[in-house]
Amino acid sequence: MSDRAKPLDPATEVVHLGRDPAKHLGAVNTPVYRASTMVFPTLDDLEASAAGRYEGIGYGLHGLPTVTDLQAAIAALEGGTRAFAVPSGLAASTLPLLAYTKSGDRVLVTDSVYGPTRRFAMNTLVRYGVEVDFYDPLAGAAVEAAMTPNTRIVFVESPGSLSFDVQDVPAIAGVAHRHGALVVMDNSWATPLGFRAFDHGVDVSVHAATKYIGGHSDVLLGIVVCHEGTAGPMHRLWTDMGVAVSTDDAFLGLRGLRTLAARLDRHQASAMRVATWLRSRPEVREVLYPALPGARGHELWKRDFRRASGLFTIVLRPGPTREGLAAMLDRMRLFGMGWSWGGFESLIIPTDPDRLRTVSRFDAGGPCLRLHIGLEDPDDLIADLDDGFRRLLPRS
Repeated sequence: MSDRAKPLDPATEVVHLGRDPAKHLGAVNTPVYRASTMVFPTLDDLEASAAGRYEGIGYGLHGLPTVTDLQAAIAALEGGTRAFAVPSGLAASTLPLLAYTKSGDRVLVTDSVYGPTRRFAMNTLVRYGVEVDFYDPLAGAAVEAAMTPNTRIVFVESPGSLSFDVQDVPAIAGVAHRHGALVVMDNSWATPLGFRAFDHGVDVSVHAATKYIGGHSDVLLGIVVCHEGTAGPMHRLWTDMGVAVSTDDAFLGLRGLRTLAARLDRHQASAMRVATWLRSRPEVREVLYPALPGARGHELWKRDFRRASGLFTIVLRPGPTREGLAAMLDRMRLFGMGWSWGGFESLIIPTDPDRLRTVSRFDAGGPCLRLHIGLEDPDDLIADLDDGFRRLLPRS
């Protein structure tokens, strides 16, 4: 029998990465370390810390074990070299745009990007002299036509916010790299378990760990994962800006990570059941869920992704009024209305995937609702939606 270690399944890795009981008196979970000031045993150690050569923890801002264990676990899970914890998913998306650009550079952003990321690019990046343009998320290798000599970043988000466009990330990465640009990807929907970004040419992967990694709707957290070639600039900006995550929040991130595989399996199975039922409803024109066979982007999703999550959009047939939507949504029993997703609870909100787009229109053909399918029994969720449809379009 070979002594060579068999590669572990990701479902096993999330249980074991980023923890070492032997270092913490046998504690299964890395404890919460609360500290700001660290004292040094010698002057040599103090001076080494000031020079960046100290092997221990020099200050509580970035080096406490609860935070570093979370960072190490996510980096290893996704196949990156180093990860940086930040206070929110939005911070994770925006800090790389600062870390790898300077005045005169250009970033190319998918038109389906998360709205606040778009807002940051247009309001802040341009103020620092960085040019911002958007491209069709379905362009694939045709993004070549949008590249310019000063393009430094191509930002992808797959599936895209609200419309769930699946991007051909390897094709986009091939074009970007030929032009000397980096690929930054928002990978929050799939998590590292569903899409190993670095296997597909991504240079920096960002996560709203508030969502599925946290998993319990009780923490704000972001993660930026880099490979060897991109870690340096990100580390410098992260350090210079003093971006810190509390160890309490890091602990919640580690706690959520341990059950991530089990929760995603349940989210996906329930979402598939609910989405299949929704597709059969007369009120529903289309279900925008890439994991669903026949849905937009399914073939690309099947090629590149290993798991799905529980977030998708449905397009209703024309006809419902705002009063009808209010009658449906205000009295949902299990689905709450909230801007987040990725927690244990189911959510539903009206949305307009076309509202912010500037270069690629998304004509849904009817009102849209975004659903997050939580961990409730899917039959109970279906019953809640069925009652909601009766209120949306009352039958005589």
